[in-house]
Amino acid sequence: MIGRLNHVAIAVPDLAAASAQYRDTLGARVGAPQDEPDHGVTVVFIELPNTKIELLHPLGEDSPIKGFLDKNPSGGIHHMCFEVEDILAARDKLQAEGARVLGGAEPKIGAHGKPVLFLHPKDFNGCLIELEQV
Repeated sequence: MIGRLNHVAIAVPDLAAASAQYRDTLGARVGAPQDEPDHGVTVVFIELPNTKIELLHPLGEDSPIKGFLDKNPSGGIHHMCFEVEDILAARDKLQAEGARVLGGAEPKIGAHGKPVLFLHPKDFNGCLIELEQV
């Protein structure tokens, strides 16, 4: 059901410093910051030959990333995103197998302008999973 790894998301306490580290130290191609108010985050995508890294920073006091950074002040891996052909079919199959879909189970539009869903980390070995329709 899942396709390629779309990105690994890392929550960071300082978006500019993290972006500079990937660009200047590692020589990666780093995109511009992009606010995603529906998700409460500002994101920066780092393009790699085989996937992307998404740097996440809180956008507002109600951001879910703020809580993550309160628990992990240095930041850390927040989630992995996998591509799926049909997000509604994937949701229905996963729910039928007992997986919990977060946020009311209706897809939202993600940072790439495509429908996304998140799966509860307790159902996937402690890892928050994002599905993105391609």
